Amino acid sequence: MSAALAAAGSVAAQTPDWPQAKPITYIVPFTAGGSTDVVGRVIAEKLQAALKQTVVVDNKPGQGGSIGASFVAKAAPDGYTLFGGTISTHAINASLYKHLNYDPVKDFEPVALVATLPNVLLVDPNLGVNSVAELVALLKKDEKRRTFASSGAGTSTHLAGELFADLIGVPLTHIPYKGTPPAMVDVSAGQVTFMFDQMTAALPLLQSGKLKLLAVTTGKRIALSPNTPTMIESGVPGFEMSSWQAIYAPKGTPKAIVQRLHAEIAKALKMPDVQSKLGGLGMDLVGGTPEELAALMAKEIPRWGALVKKSGATVN
Repeated sequence: MSAALAAAGSVAAQTPDWPQAKPITYIVPFTAGGSTDVVGRVIAEKLQAALKQTVVVDNKPGQGGSIGASFVAKAAPDGYTLFGGTISTHAINASLYKHLNYDPVKDFEPVALVATLPNVLLVDPNLGVNSVAELVALLKKDEKRRTFASSGAGTSTHLAGELFADLIGVPLTHIPYKGTPPAMVDVSAGQVTFMFDQMTAALPLLQSGKLKLLAVTTGKRIALSPNTPTMIESGVPGFEMSSWQAIYAPKGTPKAIVQRLHAEIAKALKMPDVQSKLGGLGMDLVGGTPEELAALMAKEIPRWGALVKKSGATVN
């Protein structure tokens, strides 16, 4: 029997008693505290209750989510490994990285589109700017201020900064971090001039006054902060983008398991406490089907590929 057939037989043998055989591991490809981690821990708790099996969240950050994604791409397709995917891991990285150790389409089974969420433009309150126009003026005037942070090379927050530089015509230096929290700490301390990130992760520092919100990146204002203008309203035509959170399993995971996981995730996203927790962080909960997630990726991968090419962004 070939190795492939042996592996298939092994998976088939494990399927009947899923998920009782062992704990499920939910890989989050970013550091604790960011949007993907928050989603992962909320969903893991609900899956654990529904499936009556332990669901362990394991953070494997680095390289714009590629380290975690590569790990899951090689995992057994037996329903015991899940992945918290994002616009970065399953759309942007495909064109940003010259040598990607996984294929976002061929190596994964889409399970559920969890949510979409806006990115926001953040600065240190002591920077002395109160609008996007004032930030642009500062960047044009002071070369030492031409830096922006991101949660990692290849993330949507990285590409947002590249798009901003392209649209305002000012060369900017990208400072990548291993996750959102350390990046925000340095921006709030004035070590880096600004950053884009999800509202989800920014809220605590915004509420404590350690960061200032200048604009949202969506096409229209958001309910969570209705007085905050969009980037387009702020004088940056063409700047519109939203991030998304999704859940995947390794390619070849049995369809019955994928369907069960989707059903439980969709059910969880309708629960009042989940809507309060994630919706209260600025997320628009979706609960999209595997087919809808696959269709979204089919649109997003070429869209971001065009932006990467236009901006000249790359990761060695």
